[in-house]
Amino acid sequence: MSSSLEFADYAVFIIYFLIVSIYGYIVYRKREQNEHDAKAYFLAEGTLTWWAIGASLIASNISAEQFIGMSGEGFFLGIAVAAYEWIAAIALIIIAIWFIPVYLKNKIYTMPQFLTTRYNETTALIMAVFWLFLYVFVNLTSILYLGAVAINGLAGGDYLHVIMLGLAVFALIISLGGMKVVAYTDVIQVAVLIIGGLVTSYIALTTVGEYFGVGKDAIAGFNVLMQEAPEHFKMIIPRPTATSTQLEIDKYLTFPGVLSYLAGIWIINLNYWGCNQYITQRALGADLQTARTGILFAGLLKLLMPVIVMLPGIAAYVLYQGGHLPQLVGGKDGAYSAMLTFLPTGLKGLSVAALTAAIVASLAGKVNSISTIYTLDVHKKYIQKG
Repeated sequence: MSSSLEFADYAVFIIYFLIVSIYGYIVYRKREQNEHDAKAYFLAEGTLTWWAIGASLIASNISAEQFIGMSGEGFFLGIAVAAYEWIAAIALIIIAIWFIPVYLKNKIYTMPQFLTTRYNETTALIMAVFWLFLYVFVNLTSILYLGAVAINGLAGGDYLHVIMLGLAVFALIISLGGMKVVAYTDVIQVAVLIIGGLVTSYIALTTVGEYFGVGKDAIAGFNVLMQEAPEHFKMIIPRPTATSTQLEIDKYLTFPGVLSYLAGIWIINLNYWGCNQYITQRALGADLQTARTGILFAGLLKLLMPVIVMLPGIAAYVLYQGGHLPQLVGGKDGAYSAMLTFLPTGLKGLSVAALTAAIVASLAGKVNSISTIYTLDVHKKYIQKG
């Protein structure tokens, strides 16, 4: 078990980088020849297929927060946190049926523009400035930092700032080509993300099976997880009683049982998927049928996410409790990185590529949305009118 990368790992990562970069450049050159207006740049109007929209939605959504944070919650809490992912799939159906038709009917480019139609210019400006600050100072920084921490842990050195800079430059190059380049490179990114994530989950399960003496078999390893940590496979956390331990209380406070299903998760998901610029922007330039199909495809992909980001966390918990995993760096949030150390040479590179794909796709999507909101809702209206 080693955390450092070898030549084969770097080779796999470089191949991934070249494929995304070359494909992105080809899409960029085609867009430059045929499309020159702002709507084509920001929305790729009429040129995105349903599968590009769906893949881009997932690529923009899944980032270091999911790989690191949700694996950590899988380690601490278990499968219950998957409710955020699975209810998101239902929320996407609601958005495809009721939200998107309203946006497309009103020819909305941005969410602040919708607020102008629904309320007034002042409300739209307040929210535009708020979203710009949120995306720049919260979203971009957290994705860059968490992603760099995870990759740095695998690289086995002190390259945090270099990795952050590299991720930022990679994302910036992709975003320069506009939404069409972002969306179509996201197809490759999400393919790498899913394949790399499933490989990591498979290796995690076979590792559990090997250490617990049932053979290097994924199904047997999953059965070990069920036997060794049955409480990690409960979707509803029971309400604490007078005899509950502090750990049981902490778990309930993290995910308060039925109450989470009835209220909080729905509000979060409907807001995130239906009112969030860097999510809805992918569908705003398409016709209704294409947008709806793409959103439903994203909902289907969303069902896979707990398998990709949570199973490694539960596997890390079982190995840790069995004494087969060393002290986690960073507590529960070190669970995913700890499981990556079990990967053989070459597959580590694939997992780094999957992590990078998740990070870069989210960064590029957010940068594109930031430029869209700033250009159309602030600069064009208040600084350089027309």
